[in-house]
Amino acid sequence: MNFPSDLKYAKSDEWVRIDGNTAVVGLSDYAQDALNDIVYVELPEVGDTFEKGAVFGSVESVKAASDIYLPVAGKVLEVNTRLEDEPELINSDPYGDGWLLKIELTSEADTSDLMSADDYAAYCEDR
Repeated sequence: MNFPSDLKYAKSDEWVRIDGNTAVVGLSDYAQDALNDIVYVELPEVGDTFEKGAVFGSVESVKAASDIYLPVAGKVLEVNTRLEDEPELINSDPYGDGWLLKIELTSEADTSDLMSADDYAAYCEDR
């Protein structure tokens, strides 16, 4: 499993990369591995606003369908439209080309309940 140290992780298996007032959100390597072959991704519209912890989309794989939760509150600035035709990018490159969306943070980023890479790796091992 790969858990880049520059990211924060939610217990619901999303990652977030915060850069100033914007953030990129995606699914962790652990999540994509557990889901197996991802065949469909449903993402919100640009301009949609979500509270921290809200469901903002879903992924479907050959094994299951799962909701995706936003680890920080924000307004959608961009969605990864490549995933419409290439949802498998989440499997092959979850921290790069497989990102899900970019958001504008609506308030000071509350990351106190998010985990570091080391803490998330330990969390995944315990499951």
